[in-house]
Amino acid sequence: MAIPFVSKTSKSTLPLRLFTKDTFEKFRKGAKPKAACVWMEAAGFKGQAKKVVLCPTAKGDPDYFACGIGDFSDLYDFSYLPQSLPEGTYYIDTALSHTQAVNLCLGWALACYDFNRYKAPSPDTDKKYAKLVWPKGVSKADQRFIQSVFEATTLVRDLINTPAQDLGPAQLAAAARKVAKTYKAKYTCVTGKNLLKKNFPSVHAVGRASSKEPRLIEFTWGNPKHPKIALVGKGVCFDTGGINIKPAGNMRLMKKDMGGAAHVLGLAQMIMQAKLKVHLHVLIPAVENSIAGNAMLPMDVIKTRSGKTIEIGHTDAEGRVILADALVKACEAQPEFMIDCATLTGAARVALGTELPAMFAMYKKTADKMMQAADKMNDPIWPLPLYAPYAEKVSGMTADLTNSPANSQYGGAITAALFLKEFVNPGMDWVHFDMMAWNTVTSAGKPKGGEAQGMRTMFEFLRQKYS
Repeated sequence: MAIPFVSKTSKSTLPLRLFTKDTFEKFRKGAKPKAACVWMEAAGFKGQAKKVVLCPTAKGDPDYFACGIGDFSDLYDFSYLPQSLPEGTYYIDTALSHTQAVNLCLGWALACYDFNRYKAPSPDTDKKYAKLVWPKGVSKADQRFIQSVFEATTLVRDLINTPAQDLGPAQLAAAARKVAKTYKAKYTCVTGKNLLKKNFPSVHAVGRASSKEPRLIEFTWGNPKHPKIALVGKGVCFDTGGINIKPAGNMRLMKKDMGGAAHVLGLAQMIMQAKLKVHLHVLIPAVENSIAGNAMLPMDVIKTRSGKTIEIGHTDAEGRVILADALVKACEAQPEFMIDCATLTGAARVALGTELPAMFAMYKKTADKMMQAADKMNDPIWPLPLYAPYAEKVSGMTADLTNSPANSQYGGAITAALFLKEFVNPGMDWVHFDMMAWNTVTSAGKPKGGEAQGMRTMFEFLRQKYS
């Protein structure tokens, strides 16, 4: 998917003049000649958000498009433009700050996404979006960043949107291998019964019931002398719920249960493109949580790489089980910083809704800097606590831990995070994201379907820390 920007104007390039309600009112009072204002007001344009009107010259030829913007600081307020304007190329004829210009380009780019792999060709499925001349003030470095965000977001959305029939553990591994190969990263993958030989028993236990073999995907990149960072992503390519089978309504979107893995691949791609001075370690446990005679059962006890055992309180709390082995493997390299991403709990969605990923950080200083990055990138997240008194809830009856506390239906996102913490080195600077990875409705720049949530925030945090 090509990025929707060009470098130069041409004779057919039309200007876009951007207005808020306030700036339109100032324009209306001082406009000379008044004809343009009369025309715009006759068309119902008063600078309101998501309103576009073509303004003609005195001879009746196209002169410029007046475009209403709600908030110049919100990149998604620009995202309606590529689909609202006729096919063609445009340039911005309004003074913008550097931040506003970058936001405009990001919002424009994110809106130019379609997932039409499974649809018959038609005018609706072969959309051609308006293109934009790079605005003044957007440097070559900015352009590379916007290109990187566009490519990484497209990767995340495409992976999540692809149905499980075409994106099982093997295909997820192939996608990871492609990213690794592009940037000359060292790639390995442990598959099937070799998971037991290589001591990844919890990954094998969750994925063994599927005809699609489970695997532990891994790659490393960068100078080993640079600071070590680890990214771990939950790769449940489809989740039936296992023996504790999900209701049909809850199972419908479970192709997205590998959204954490998709985020890790998108983020890793951005890190490698930017050549951050880190030694990057990526781990993705990839499975299908299926139902068969050899599926794990409620109250089974599962071994883990760390030696700790897990009592399976519920087979639909499988994501944290596969992450256990991956987190331990990541910690063996003694990284100074680690992020894991997972579509882990419905409890996080109950607490924060579908658009706010929950963030759990080992240290408040890290959480504060991550929140600052979120504000800067217009990519919201929200902190929840690793509340120590709840740790007793994840203690098992017949094993060290349980993946699903039996006596409490409350605080599920917190107890899941505390469960993961049991597999992280004490004192490690670690952040856990529990995300939806899905837009439930279409809005400007956010088409219904798979979505990258918090990825720009994570990258900006890492860029500031390791640039």
